[in-house]
Amino acid sequence: MSKLLIIGTVAFDAIETPFGKTDKILGGSATYISLSASQFGIYSGIVSVVGGDFPKKYLEKLNLRNINTDGIEIIEDEKTFFWSGKYHNDLNSRDTLITDLNVLANFKPVVPEDFTDTDYLILGNLHPAVQMSVIKQIPVRPKLVVLDTMNFWMDNTWSELMEVIAKIDVITINDEEARQLSGEYSLVKAAQRIQEMGPKYVVIKKGEHGALLFNGENVFFAPALPLEDVFDPTGAGDTFAGGFIGHITKTEDISFENMKRAVIAGSNLASFCVEKFGTERMENLTHEEIQKRLLQFKQLTQFEIELN
Repeated sequence: MSKLLIIGTVAFDAIETPFGKTDKILGGSATYISLSASQFGIYSGIVSVVGGDFPKKYLEKLNLRNINTDGIEIIEDEKTFFWSGKYHNDLNSRDTLITDLNVLANFKPVVPEDFTDTDYLILGNLHPAVQMSVIKQIPVRPKLVVLDTMNFWMDNTWSELMEVIAKIDVITINDEEARQLSGEYSLVKAAQRIQEMGPKYVVIKKGEHGALLFNGENVFFAPALPLEDVFDPTGAGDTFAGGFIGHITKTEDISFENMKRAVIAGSNLASFCVEKFGTERMENLTHEEIQKRLLQFKQLTQFEIELN
């Protein structure tokens, strides 16, 4: 069985949307990625850091899903990374209320020995120097390296980010970030420019408007499933990324055709994530629900037409 290594945050979130609010709940990019990828029955491991205030029951929840947490450092006398945000009525924009880096401020990742030969690597949204540190700890290049990043790193750590981008195969970013990274407004031109920086594949997430996959001259579009209930978009992008790399890790196929299926798999799982606050929906998701919604995706995009 192939192994997947996930680098990212394991954190506390406090979220407010037009539909309610939460106190501190489980969050973090690595948490969402791992819970999503675990739906494919793969073996994965997380590299992250938490404080002494982080409940052991959360680690146990991950372990029960075949997620190795040996790479999550626990600093007993410090606090876990905490983020609080409030979403606007359209749920597409939000205000960050609190960002307490805590243990993340001086995070120096250590890849567990069992994962130095990982087959697949996904670099969740973190400082590029931390992402590069993980890349350097893996002696044999994984079959596929996926990167998620954001505009904050483009604004503040451009040169370090460029070094990381040159070493990866797939980048997943949203449309605003793609435009900033490339300097191009057209997403087609943006993807072309980003591919020149290193990655062979560019995935551009457009939230409720779906996702685009670019590879050379090849382009694929996956719609977002229209949903009756959207409560909390937190973690949807990470859930998408987890579904994407989870599918590839399970199938062990990095062809463009299979990446198309991976984009659908990611979109499918992200559609569940937004239905409840935090990780609640992902923790209670069943195989039957996933398959039923995959069928909905297929019906949404399948049609017949006669060409003259």
